Amino acid sequence: MSDGTPDPTAWIGRSQQFDDTMTRNLAARIAITLDRPAPARGEALPPLWHWAYFQDPAPESGLGVDGHPARGGFLPPAADRNRMWAGGDVEFLVPLRVDGDASRKTTIEDVREKTGRTGSLLFVTLLHEIMQDGHLAIRERQNIVYRAPSPPKLSNDDPVPEAQWRQAVKPTETLLFRYSAVTFNAHRIHYDHPYVTQAEGYPGLVVHGPMLATLQLQAFADANPTARIDRLTYRGLRPLIAPAPFEVAGRITAPGEAQLWAANDKGLAHTAELRFTPA
Repeated sequence: MSDGTPDPTAWIGRSQQFDDTMTRNLAARIAITLDRPAPARGEALPPLWHWAYFQDPAPESGLGVDGHPARGGFLPPAADRNRMWAGGDVEFLVPLRVDGDASRKTTIEDVREKTGRTGSLLFVTLLHEIMQDGHLAIRERQNIVYRAPSPPKLSNDDPVPEAQWRQAVKPTETLLFRYSAVTFNAHRIHYDHPYVTQAEGYPGLVVHGPMLATLQLQAFADANPTARIDRLTYRGLRPLIAPAPFEVAGRITAPGEAQLWAANDKGLAHTAELRFTPA
């Protein structure tokens, strides 16, 4: 670029691959964190638990001030903007099996600058393709947004839908810390109270977007235990701040389709559209 700043669109097309084993030990830690039964060897890994695997173990010296790997390596540079997990789309094609080897190829599919309510936003779209036993198990697009530091949106006036099922969640500090641990997520907004309040302007610790999506799917599965989950498209609307309680809920909107959400007394925070195969 003319000012000497690297053009972030030059990162489009870059790819990397990670190999991993869907170990029972890590699955058991996820299960304890989420208060679920642990799957046994050879059983299917529950939906979205794959987010705890295929982590890039950046050394301490390779982390940025926010706890994420420093930018300008695999991901494009984003100056001093704050990083957010904005949303994504996950297709569940074949179940991943516990204790099986798998690989994930990640490709930077798109990098785009947009203007939003809080100013300039840099959107990065990642394509993840997860293989196990020669089969494509999961195809996923993950949307990351980098925004200039600005006051976070803490409420939403959109009406909360009428739920057919709901589950209450109390996001304690230990829950957030343990989810950060099992997903090897060092982003300081989830566990470092001085940092999140002083450096990024939130009133408290931020609940993980991936955990919200996972809890919404769990609530659906509890209410619809024989349904097969096929595809989830999700979007973060605003942060949820611990320890304020919230609920994950949903409703069937058409045969094989459901609407999911997370909300509290300040309105909707996270929404998702689910496609599933009824029993």
